[in-house]
Order: sequence, then C-alpha cells, then structure tokens
Amino acid sequence: MNLDRGFYKGKKVFITGHTGFKGSWMCKVLADAGAVVTGYALEPPTTPSLFRICSLDSEINSIIGDIRDLQYLKKAFDAAQPEIVIHMAAQPIVRESYKEPVHTYEVNVMGTVNILECVRLSDSVKSFLNVTTDKVYLNKEWLWGYRENEELNGYDPYSNSKSCSELVTSSYKNSFFHDKEVAISTARAGNVIGGGDFAADRIIPDCVRAVEAGKEIIVRNPFSTRPYEHVLEPIAAYLMIAQAQYEDKKKYEGNYNVGPDESDCWSTGDLVTLFCDKWKQITGKDAVWINEYDGGPHEACFLKLDCSKLKGTFGWRPHWNVEAAMEKIVEWSAAYLYGGDVAECMKKQMDEFFGI
Repeated sequence: MNLDRGFYKGKKVFITGHTGFKGSWMCKVLADAGAVVTGYALEPPTTPSLFRICSLDSEINSIIGDIRDLQYLKKAFDAAQPEIVIHMAAQPIVRESYKEPVHTYEVNVMGTVNILECVRLSDSVKSFLNVTTDKVYLNKEWLWGYRENEELNGYDPYSNSKSCSELVTSSYKNSFFHDKEVAISTARAGNVIGGGDFAADRIIPDCVRAVEAGKEIIVRNPFSTRPYEHVLEPIAAYLMIAQAQYEDKKKYEGNYNVGPDESDCWSTGDLVTLFCDKWKQITGKDAVWINEYDGGPHEACFLKLDCSKLKGTFGWRPHWNVEAAMEKIVEWSAAYLYGGDVAECMKKQMDEFFGI
C-alpha cells in the first residue's frame, strides 16, 4: 500500500517536536492533506528555522511547550483530543548528547514516558507512532543491515536514550495497551536529509552554511558510511504506518525500520562531493570540501538498516535515491539563499514526491 493522504483529511493529529526540521515537513504534508494538526514543541531549535520561514504556525495549532512538562503537555493533549499521535520531539544531535547527557536522557526518555502517559489516559487516540533512529541498535560495524529484532543498545547518550525510548514504548504497549484499541508502533529511520535543515553538526547544513559564506566545506569524518534518505521518505512511511494501524491494529502495529535501498549508503566524503557537483550544476557556483578529521567523540563508522519488513508488509519502496534527493536539497537551498519562493519550492517537491 502507499500513503493515502486523503485518509488524513479532517483527522485530528498531535505531533510532538513539530518545530524541528522533520516536524516542519510533517506539518506541511499533513496541513496540505487537510488534517487538523496540533503541534507541541519548544521554540524552533535553530535560527533560521524551516518552521518560521514557511510560517507554519498559520497552518496548524502550534503550542510551545516542553515535552518534559507532563502537566502542560497533558493540558494541550486533552484539548486537542487527537486520534493519531506522532512523537518526534527529541534532542537529536550525537555531539550535543556528549555535552549534555542528562538533558538528552530527560528529553528522549522521560519525554517518551510523558507522551505515552497522555495516550494511556486518553479516550480519543487510536494510533501512536514513536519516531526513533537507526542508532538504537547495538552497532557491530558489520556489512549487513540491522533488522527489527536485533539487540537495542546505542553507544553514545543520544543513541542509547533512543534505545531507552524504544524500551519505554514496548513496556507501555505490553502493560497498558494490550487489550485496548490503541495501536502502538515505533519507526527507526536512517540519516534524513532535505531542504530547510539548519542544525549544527549535520553534514548537509554544514555544506549549505559553507557555500553561503563562500568558504570551503569542512568534513570531519569523510569515511563514515550512512544510509541517506530525503526527508519526505520517512514522513510518508510514518504516515502510512500510522494510517494502517489505525485501520487494523493487529495486522500492522510493531517496530519498523525506515531506510533507503542499500545503494544509498554513502560515505560522507562521497555525499559532500555529490553536493558540490549538484551545487555547480544548479547554481553555476563552485563548492569545494576539505578533509579535517578532528578525532571527535565516538560515532559509528558503518550503519545501515534492513527494511525488508516495511517492504514486505506494505509493498513500500523509496521514491528518490540520493542523487535525486540532493537535487531537491540544492534546489531548496538555492531558493532560500537567492530570494526564491521557499514555500512554493517546498510544495512543488511534495507534489513531485506524491505524484500529484
């Protein structure tokens, strides 16, 4: 099955982390589909931010609040009376988790507890999806993809906290939702790229910042290999899972890897080279990168997902490979940097992705 955006027309959807990069794209897709969206998050985590650039607070009910504040979260949740809940709020940066491990665990673990507590006490929710990461797995640096039944034990505080978030979800599911109509799933996505990401310590935003400043792109680990996918890929998969389990809990709830095909596992160096090539092709301007490995904190060198379950269950296939995704990123970034209509560019890419 493919995502039926018509399913979401009029549906009440509650999204945590809606002001972030992925959350903003999620809000735009759902608002465009006619969903009644309530978002709950802190102020946008970056300046500039995609959420502000596209004035998404005019398209949804945006509530600024801390996922760690259960009382305030529950007040917003109860007012929204959602049918579908998508939990995306997180501290998502590996290096930041080394600097602020307590904060990372508070947000990623207790934030999950808090949103699930709201779901537990609700009579309106039928479908809950916790968005985690490919980094939840105990990484053995092997060459094949991790499956959903592999051991969970992320190494760094970010990855480990998301492993804990998975365990919290499993515990709540077994303890409180076994005999209820609420369907509970998690989705583990690989490295997500796309226009409008301004986060620190991410390779594509680093590329865009460098070309904006007319500087060389600094690459701190060109040999690490990751599965890269355009942001619309996991968003479409998340919404597809949430819809399917809404309609048939027993058949569809579970844990799902959401990643690209094996051919889209790229080294950081090759990915940046592709960015430079596409930047020259689309803008006519040069972009170059240099290797400045800094011996930073531990990060997995090789990590990819086996998405056979998602493909077998739903007949799902990725739409865009990395080359196509990079074209969309450069197209969006050029519009942003050189006075184009960013919102229109975003809508155009959504229409192309969903085949409208």
